[in-house]
Amino acid sequence: MPVPAAAALLTQSVPPLPKKRLPAGRPRAWYVAHNRRLKAMRLAIALLDSGVYRPERADDGTIHAMAERIGVHPPSPTTCRMVRHLIRYGR
Repeated sequence: MPVPAAAALLTQSVPPLPKKRLPAGRPRAWYVAHNRRLKAMRLAIALLDSGVYRPERADDGTIHAMAERIGVHPPSPTTCRMVRHLIRYGR
């Protein structure tokens, strides 16, 4: 039985993009905020992929469980709020 094109696309492993160095000379707060936004985006994408489409369903426990599942450090309450905002405004 042939595999649908979308399913075949999802089962292929795609190598990660090469990492680029962050620009030098910015204040430390910029780097902290940048990394927090990246983590929030990773978590929001993982939650959306797992079926959590509403911010009400993304409580701190759900976000922490997803962080453990995808292998990132537990997020702070600020990062959890950012994840919920990304889910809310991404609709």
